[in-house]
Amino acid sequence: MKWWQKILLLLSCVIILVISAITIMGYRQYQEAICRVPLKEKIEEIRNRPNFTDYEDISKNLINATIAVEDRRFYHHGGVDYLATTRAILGNLIGQNKSGGSTITQQLGKNLYFGYEPSLIRKVAELFVAEDLERTLTKEEILTLYVNVINYGDNHMGIYDAAYGYFGIAPSQLSLAQASMLAGLPQSPANYQLSDHYDNAKKRQEQVLSAMVKAGYIDEEEKSAALSESIMIP
Repeated sequence: MKWWQKILLLLSCVIILVISAITIMGYRQYQEAICRVPLKEKIEEIRNRPNFTDYEDISKNLINATIAVEDRRFYHHGGVDYLATTRAILGNLIGQNKSGGSTITQQLGKNLYFGYEPSLIRKVAELFVAEDLERTLTKEEILTLYVNVINYGDNHMGIYDAAYGYFGIAPSQLSLAQASMLAGLPQSPANYQLSDHYDNAKKRQEQVLSAMVKAGYIDEEEKSAALSESIMIP
């Protein structure tokens, strides 16, 4: 065997060992989390909150905008987009510090059990929670829980608080312009919240609307109309 083949073999073994170790530690973190508070209890706790909003009481505009910008393949995967996740993990391993690749289901798992500090071990733990969520719930239930726990900035946790807090209306009444604005905030609430980063949020809204066009939810004319609509904040 040539020297370069030996080096490749050694590197392959090291990579396999590292991935195996991360997977084992991630699984242990997942087990510890669900042992402390079982998934069923977590879900019931959220559903019993006074401001919990059911799927049928959420604007379709908000549903479509969220899927388009966060997880366009949401209805077609089993909770984990393995290609996107692999890219994110490799990015972390080579020092690019990329944290993308998470599906809506994974993000829900993170919000239920884990913190926000980037961690490969935590990301693996999220995968196991995501698989549990997909086995336990329907897609609509997962999406409903997600918009009820996600941070929309300005201390608005969940779509009920965001809709009333920013616009003074129920989640079911959100227009395309309002929904596309809100759907962009969770990516970085502190940098997009409407109280002090409206201009950033407006740029993010255009990205959301473009994603909706690409996903087939709206056309260019609807996008332009939404962008030009004046959004009043009480």
